[in-house]
Amino acid sequence: MSDAQLEILASRAGLAVDWIDANGRPQRVAPSVLRNVLTGLGHPAGSAQEIDASLLELQQVQQTRHLPPLLTADVGVGLNLAHYFAPQTPCEVHLEDGSRLTLKLDAEATLPGLIPVGYQQVSIDGQTFTLAVAPERCYSVGDAVENPTPRTWGLSVQLYALRRNGDGGFGDTQALEDLARVAGERGAEALAISPLHAMFASDTQRYSPYSPSSRLFLNSLYCAPGAILGERALRTAIDATGLADELRHLENLSLIEWPAAAEAKHRLLEALYEGFVQGEHPLHADFSSFRHAGGEALENHCRFEAIQEARAANGESLDWRHWPEPWRNPRSTALAEFAEENAGRIGYFAFCQWLITRCLERAQAAARSSGMGIGLITDLAVGADGGGSQAWSRQDELLASLTVGAPPDILNRTGQGWGISAFSPEGLVRNGFRAFIEMLRANFAHAGGLRIDHVMGLQRLWVIPNGAPPADGAYLYYPVDDLLRLLTLESHRHQAIVLGEDLGTVPDGLREKLIARSMLGMRVLLFEQDNTHFKPILDWPDNALATTSTHDLPTLNGWWHGRDIDWNARLGLIDAHAEIEWRHHREREREGLRRTLTQDPQNFREESHETDQVLDASVRFLGHTRAPLVLLPLEDALGIEQQANLPGTIDSHPNWSRRLPGYSEALLDDPDAARRLELLACARLQAAERDQ
Repeated sequence: MSDAQLEILASRAGLAVDWIDANGRPQRVAPSVLRNVLTGLGHPAGSAQEIDASLLELQQVQQTRHLPPLLTADVGVGLNLAHYFAPQTPCEVHLEDGSRLTLKLDAEATLPGLIPVGYQQVSIDGQTFTLAVAPERCYSVGDAVENPTPRTWGLSVQLYALRRNGDGGFGDTQALEDLARVAGERGAEALAISPLHAMFASDTQRYSPYSPSSRLFLNSLYCAPGAILGERALRTAIDATGLADELRHLENLSLIEWPAAAEAKHRLLEALYEGFVQGEHPLHADFSSFRHAGGEALENHCRFEAIQEARAANGESLDWRHWPEPWRNPRSTALAEFAEENAGRIGYFAFCQWLITRCLERAQAAARSSGMGIGLITDLAVGADGGGSQAWSRQDELLASLTVGAPPDILNRTGQGWGISAFSPEGLVRNGFRAFIEMLRANFAHAGGLRIDHVMGLQRLWVIPNGAPPADGAYLYYPVDDLLRLLTLESHRHQAIVLGEDLGTVPDGLREKLIARSMLGMRVLLFEQDNTHFKPILDWPDNALATTSTHDLPTLNGWWHGRDIDWNARLGLIDAHAEIEWRHHREREREGLRRTLTQDPQNFREESHETDQVLDASVRFLGHTRAPLVLLPLEDALGIEQQANLPGTIDSHPNWSRRLPGYSEALLDDPDAARRLELLACARLQAAERDQ
């Protein structure tokens, strides 16, 4: 079998045969790995004959003059169509506003850059395609707060960690509303939250917000039904289910008991649904309108949930890849029959989506009415579970046979497998980027901003065949310029900012592309150092947000006291030698941070606990940077030690289960939090005056 032919196939399929690792060393993907990854992409490569057949098929697709359903362009820039049409061919453009443009391709067969921003329909020589014309840049922080050189601030929070009286054991949208109001009153312009993606209603053991069933819909567990249906309906449902004592017990736990809390919430929602459909509720029309607007995508998700529920009751696999063949196709006759027989259950899951959607709308309205220029910033996970609703409903556009992760590096010597699937680059192009656009719209819909987890995934992702170790993967490249144009266009249409989590190994040129489109990168205090020498205030960039930490890192208090090292040692994730080295290095890091913070004479003047001084000084430090937006994690505002998630663990660390102390409406009255928010607000004001 020719490795040369194999590598040609890999290259044409968008795989990098050669790549540079995190240490700057060149690496080469082994032929056996290439064959497995290519097969997962839908290009069989197990033999010379399969490679030749796959190459021929790809060649035919790439050489054909078949016009894709959607192309992208930048406003004011021509689009070369020589691959599809002859020069001087007349064309007609049907604009979104109903008007028409009559144009002609030039001598190089380029469509003139005269078409306005939006999704425009272009007809040329009997063929029609959508042209997505992107503005020059995204809606920015400056646009949101009406200041060309913004120095704003906001908070970030793990939604499930919030508390309110009657929440049932984990944070919900009512607690989020309460926090948004008090944060806005204190001058916050934004409130960034953990992902709200739909999970698996029939599998309450799965609750990592970054491993969802679908990024098109929401996790209905987070809804606060009393806010929509009224407190009387809620009390009636609690009485009917006899859940009052159980809910109170769950609320009083220090850690979230996810399976029990989720089960109780589902029982409550089912009781509410029964009351809703049986009565003459004034919101029936709104619910019907919501289902109609949700269309096929909503119907498919609700059918998926109903099928999983039926299979769970029989002890059968929930993974659609193991379902009977007729059920694997969302448009099959068998599925239509199932839907007819189970209309009530499908209606229930639609009801849950309606509730959480209306609740999230309320939370964003509360944030904006409290004075926030941006409001909620939602979080977009890098992928969705390959056995979930989104992969099932968009099988031609998601790679259910591959999982996403990271290659081996200094911190993870075996690499990482994240257990989620990613988009198929070829499938996206073939389907006019439908799945990507609908996902963006779903996540922009009720927010003033979108954080894109692992934004490097817009350019390339490390993909691994299901069941293979993370090291046996390869980088798959995406049509990054098309994706960035679509992201820019949707940001513009939704008047929402874009944040790109660019921590880790960033491909050459990507940061420059993000900056050019006003997509903010992320700079984390704990990482902004060169071997314990922390970056001075004025060296921080003005094209990235600034923050003390993230959900995958220790809190600032925890970092200062080495709690992350404690956990790694306790769980056997490091040996004794590595622990000693890590603690010595952390001591040098502490000295380095303190040295940098001491340069501001305002710091370390108060007679208080050392940790409080460090946290206060760090908050003030970030406030003085040139970052357009500083996001302070609520854990660091409160001085909490333990982190939300410890990467590399599943159930040995209480990931995604920690709750904050006190109710949302009073959290910012905590003396430490109140002081730090005041320090941050003052520093931001001084930074704005300095930089004008």
